[in-house]
Amino acid sequence: MAALSLPSTLTHDQAHACLQHLQAGMAQLPAGAAVQIDASALAVFDSSALAVMLGSRRAALGAGRPFEMRGVSAPLLSLARLYGVDGLLTTAG
Repeated sequence: MAALSLPSTLTHDQAHACLQHLQAGMAQLPAGAAVQIDASALAVFDSSALAVMLGSRRAALGAGRPFEMRGVSAPLLSLARLYGVDGLLTTAG
């Protein structure tokens, strides 16, 4: 299964459109399929990236789908720890 991807830049200005794009991508997945979001391209971000990731997680789990983040960089994981949400973002790779 192909993962949905975060863009290279995800700040407040892009957050709403990015979340909508991810949710539309989730709707195209087969019923019950896991949602995997690839963050490996993400280079410029602020705390809005966490909001998008958590919003995606909430949408996936609300639809009864497993959720997983892939390619989470050390700086992004550090920001998630700072906000106390790193435990909510299951990661792989």
